[in-house]
Order: sequence, then structure tokens, then C-alpha cells
Amino acid sequence: MAKPDNKYPGDSWFARYRERVNADQELSVIGNWFTTTFSLTFDRDRYAFQIEKGQISNIIHSPKLVVRTVFGFRAPIAVWQKFLSPHPPPLFHDFFAMLMRVPEFELEGDSLAAMQNARALHRMMNIMRETGAPID
Repeated sequence: MAKPDNKYPGDSWFARYRERVNADQELSVIGNWFTTTFSLTFDRDRYAFQIEKGQISNIIHSPKLVVRTVFGFRAPIAVWQKFLSPHPPPLFHDFFAMLMRVPEFELEGDSLAAMQNARALHRMMNIMRETGAPID
């Protein structure tokens, strides 16, 4: 789990997000084949999400070389804050829109693997938005 050092978005936010993903009925159906490890990077803070059949099994803050991530998303905190805001500005409402039109939001690694799991990944990112802004 994330380190207890008030990094954005924070431990309690990650816990809420993981709980929501793992309880999501839609993801339990469409995520059955979604088993991978991907990363989310908030400025310089990187987190590896280990996914087993559409469920988050582990979140690792600052993963070392032994934790291989297949793909990931990187953006400055300001971009993540807009994405997680209650009323995001245009282009920040959806991660596909951000990939296409927000240059600071970057897909790293194997883009084919990310797009092969686009439906489950899109649902996970929508759950991220539904989790809302951090309250830490």
C-alpha cells in the first residue's frame, strides 16, 4: 500500500479506490481476463497496481526493478487533480480524452497491452474518477 507520508493522492484515497474496484460488479465481469501490473505516476511518485482478474491485489509505492510494470500512465499532480475533481474541465473527464488531447498525460510502456485491456482499464479509470478527489 502507499507510504504513510501524505503523498498525493494519499493512503486513504488508495484504500477507497481499491475497495471500490474490487467491489465493482461490472469490472468483475469485464475484468476476468485483465491480469497485469501497471503503474500510475503522480509527478515523481510511482505506484504499481498488481491486477488479478480485474481486482487490485496489491499497490506498491515506488516499485523497485523486481516489480515489472507492463504499461503505465504518468502526469503532473495538477493533471490528476483535474481528472479527480468533481467537475473536471473539458478533456479531463475521461482518460482516453486525456491520452489524445492532454500532452502532459502520457502512456508509458506497452501500449498494445494497455489497449488489449481497454474496456477493463477504462472501467478502472472511471472508478478512479468516481472515487473522487482525495480528502487526506
